[in-house]
Amino acid sequence: MSLTATLRTASSGLNAAQAALRVTSDNIANVNTPGYVRKALNQQPLVVNGVGQGVAINGVQRITDQYLQSASLSAASDKERWNAVAEYLDNAQSLFGDPSADGFFFNRLDKIFGAFTTAADDPSSTLLRSQALGNVEDFLSEAGRINDQIVSLGDTVETRINAGVNRANDLLDQISKLNTDIKRASLVGADSSGSENIQSQLLDELAGLMNVRVSPRNGGGVDVRSVEGVLLAGDEAAKLTYNSTDSTPAYITAQPAGSSNQQPIQITSGEMRGLMELRDVELPKIYDQLGEFVSRAVDQLNAAHNDAAAYPPPATLAGRDTGLDLPTAVSGFSGTSTVAIVNAQGVLQRTIAIDFTNATISVNGGAGAAFTPATFLAGLNTALTGVGNATFSGGALTLNATGGAGLAIDEGTSQKAGRGFSHFFGLNDLIKQTGFTNYATGLQPTDAHGFTPGGVINLRLSTPDGRPVRDVSVTIPAAPTMADLVNSLNSNANGVGLYGSFSLDPNGVLSFTGAPPLDAQVSVINDNTARGVGGASVSQLFGLGALERQARAGRFQVNPTLDANPNKMALGKLDLTAAVGQVAVRPGDGQGALALANAGEVATLFQKAGSLGQVTMTVSRYASEFGGAVGRGAAAAETRKSSSEAVANEANNRRQSVEGVNLDEELVNLTTYQQAFNASARMIQATNELFDVLVNML
Repeated sequence: MSLTATLRTASSGLNAAQAALRVTSDNIANVNTPGYVRKALNQQPLVVNGVGQGVAINGVQRITDQYLQSASLSAASDKERWNAVAEYLDNAQSLFGDPSADGFFFNRLDKIFGAFTTAADDPSSTLLRSQALGNVEDFLSEAGRINDQIVSLGDTVETRINAGVNRANDLLDQISKLNTDIKRASLVGADSSGSENIQSQLLDELAGLMNVRVSPRNGGGVDVRSVEGVLLAGDEAAKLTYNSTDSTPAYITAQPAGSSNQQPIQITSGEMRGLMELRDVELPKIYDQLGEFVSRAVDQLNAAHNDAAAYPPPATLAGRDTGLDLPTAVSGFSGTSTVAIVNAQGVLQRTIAIDFTNATISVNGGAGAAFTPATFLAGLNTALTGVGNATFSGGALTLNATGGAGLAIDEGTSQKAGRGFSHFFGLNDLIKQTGFTNYATGLQPTDAHGFTPGGVINLRLSTPDGRPVRDVSVTIPAAPTMADLVNSLNSNANGVGLYGSFSLDPNGVLSFTGAPPLDAQVSVINDNTARGVGGASVSQLFGLGALERQARAGRFQVNPTLDANPNKMALGKLDLTAAVGQVAVRPGDGQGALALANAGEVATLFQKAGSLGQVTMTVSRYASEFGGAVGRGAAAAETRKSSSEAVANEANNRRQSVEGVNLDEELVNLTTYQQAFNASARMIQATNELFDVLVNML
C-alpha cells in the first residue's frame, strides 16, 4: 500500500471518528431533552479499485422503530379520546349532586312524595299544601338547571372541537413544510435529524387530536393520511373543516391540497373523536334520559291530580294543547269517565258519564246518547246544558261550570296511550308544560295525520360516527292517514327507506331504526310542517331531533293557578256513590293527596332513552336506574381512561427504549470513537515518520 493510500485511509478514519464523536456528544447533551431521538453515524467501507481505503460517511440516522412509533401514536389517540370523555362525563355526573347528600337530585322526588303524604293527614292546611308545591317547584327547577348545564357542556365541547381542528390544520401545515426541509437536507447529505425530531413531536401532538396513519416518504419526511387513506400532509397540507349545526351530528371534512372537494373523513380516536362523541352521543343520552324521567314523573303526578277533586271545586278546567284535533284525540279511547257538576259546598248537581267503549254519554245515570269522535263535543255540550259548557281550541279542551258551580272528574277506567280522559287532555294538571313532552300521541295507523299537505321535513341520515350519508326531503302527502305519512317517510326514493325505517308503536310513538350494515341514524335539518293552521310540526309532536329532545326537561312548571293559591290543589276525591243533592266532594278529604304520594310506585312505560331501552317500572325505580346509569357511564369512562393511559405509557416506554439516549451506551461509544480517533491519528503519525525515514535514506 502506498503512503498516499495509507494517509487517505487514516484521514477518513479520523474524520469518521470526529463525526461519530459529535453525534455521541449531541446524544449525551440531549439526554433530558423532550422529543429528542438518539442519532447514529452511518458508516461503510471505502473501496477504490477493489482495494479498501478507509471508511465512508453516509450521513446521520435517527434511531427509530416504525412499528413502535405507530403503536405509540395509536395509544396516544386512545388516551386523549378517553381523557376528554371521562372529564366531561364526570362534570355531567357532578351536576346531579352527591348521592349521599340531602341535595342529591333524585332525593327531591322522594321529598315530593313525602310532602304529599304529610298533606294527606291535614289536607286543609295551607302550609302543608305550600310545602308540597314548593318541593315540586324545586324538583322541576333543578331538572331545568341540570338540563341547561348539560347543554352548556355541549357548547363548551363544540368550542374545543373547533379549536382542535384549527390546531390540527396548523400541525399539518408545519409537518408538510418540514417534509421540504428534510428532503432538501437529505439531497445535500446534511444532518436533517433536528427537523425530523421536530416533525416527530408535531406528529405526537397531532395523534393526540386525531388518529392518523404515518408512513415514510422516499427522500425523507412522512406522509400523513386519514384512516381511509386521504392524504392530509405530504408536499402540501390538506385543509380540515369542522361541520356542525345545532340539529345534526358533527363531522370533519378534508380538502386535499389542489382540490376543491371536501371529503368527510373518519376519525375513530383522539381528543376530537372523544369530544364529538360527547357532543352527539354521551351528553344527548343524559339529557334525553333526564327528559324521559322528568316527563314520566310529571305524568304520574298529573295522572293522580287529574283523578282527584278540589274543594271548593273550580269553575273551569282548562286543558293543554294536545297537538291534535278533537275527533282524532277522542278516537281510540276506551273505558269510562265521569264529569260531575257540584256547587260551592261540594253538593252534586249533575253527573255526566262518558262511556268511550260504547260511545255513549249519559246524564245522572239515564240512558246513554250515542256519539262519534266528530260529534263528541256537541254531545258533551248537550249533557252540560244549563250547568256548563265545553270548548275546544288550539288543540286544548276546556270545561266550564256556570251559575257558581264547580267541576270534579273521576277518571274511572278511561284510557288512551296509558292516560285517562282528564289526564290525556290535561284538564286538571298539577304541572303545566310549555311545549310537547309526552310523545305517546295515541295516534294509530288509521287515524288522520292532520298535517297540511305539501309541508316538508328535511332529514339527514348519518353513520354512527356522524358522517353524512344522505339528506332527504319528505313532503307531507295528500293521503290522509298516519300510515300514509309513515309510508312517505319510508319511501326509497324520497325518504329514509334505503337506510332504515320509521314505525308507529301502539301508543303512537314515532321512532326510527337504522338498517344494517350501516345502522344509520336520523336527524332533523329543518321542519316546516304543521298540523292544522299554526299547529305542531312533525318533529315537535313526535319528539324527533336533537333540538326537541334537549329542551324537554326544562319545559315544566307548576300550574300557575295552583302556585298562586295552593288551596286550589285537588287533594280529595269525587264520591261516585253520592246521588244528586248529596255531598260528593268534601273538605278535609286526603284521598287525592295519598294518590299523589303513591305516584312514584305506579308502573309506568318509559320509552327508550339514554342507556335504557323501553321498560316498564315505577318512577322511583327508574330514578335509581337513571342515577346508576349516569354514575356507571362516568365510571366506565374513567376506567377506559386509566386503561388507555397504561397502554400509552407502555407504548411510550418501549418506543423510548429504542429512541431514547442510554448514557452507559453513549459513554461506551464515546470511548470507542476516542480510541478510533487516536488510532487514526497514530497511523498518520506513523506514516509521517515512515516518510521522513524514506526521505533521509535518499
